[in-house]
Amino acid sequence: MREGLRAYRLITAMWIRSTMAYRASFAMTTFGNFAGTALDFVAIMLMFSRIDTLGGYSLPEVAFLYGLSATAFGLADLALGSMDRLGRRVRDGTLDTLLVRPVPVLAQVAADRFGLRRLGRVTQGVLVLGYAVAALDVSWTPLKVLMVPLALASGAGIFCAVFVAGAAFQFVAQDASEVQNSFTYGGQTLLQYPPTVFAKDLLRGVTFVLPLAFVNWLPALYVLGRPYPLDLPSWAAFAPPLVAAGCCALSGLAWRVGLRSYRSTGS
Repeated sequence: MREGLRAYRLITAMWIRSTMAYRASFAMTTFGNFAGTALDFVAIMLMFSRIDTLGGYSLPEVAFLYGLSATAFGLADLALGSMDRLGRRVRDGTLDTLLVRPVPVLAQVAADRFGLRRLGRVTQGVLVLGYAVAALDVSWTPLKVLMVPLALASGAGIFCAVFVAGAAFQFVAQDASEVQNSFTYGGQTLLQYPPTVFAKDLLRGVTFVLPLAFVNWLPALYVLGRPYPLDLPSWAAFAPPLVAAGCCALSGLAWRVGLRSYRSTGS
């Protein structure tokens, strides 16, 4: 673990130095990333220009859901967003060059072409979350205040696990980055909206199968004082750290199985 983290730090530092050699380009791409993701929330604001509530939730409440999911996903995307390139490496055989290096393969793949421009997504999510916290009519207790950073850290961990599991799937499917993106980017888009606008079968899927609901829905609904549509016990709002740990363990196992099954290109 220590060796992998050290390798990840060194590789990302190399890519950051490369990025900062062209500061104007970095500023423009970061702003573009910020503006592109901001359009998602602009669309939500346009909806609220015509309606008062969405699924029974006001704009500040939806902004709170959006801010939690966008920030958590942005942190995971910043750390592991390059994992979707693994399928390309499996297909063209360039993964072999990573296998012969005395560095954990996961650290190399995760840090490959580290995109510091993704800070734009994180910044946009933090700004929306800040607006929501300021606008919400919530009686903030110490436990509710603690729930916000806890949800962000746990949500980022869950999304990181999904990135790694999706990369492990690409050992079998090879170039299946779009399938992976449907669970990462698609999952983040799903979580921007209140759970009350979705069918209960979908809610069961993202709660008990792919537990994306623990990224923001369950902790946010505890802060907002609203019940979860599936009538889960109240302690489920405090389960995201355990869910994140379990997801990371399972995705790590999937990665090791996928890596061991790799037989190089053309085999």
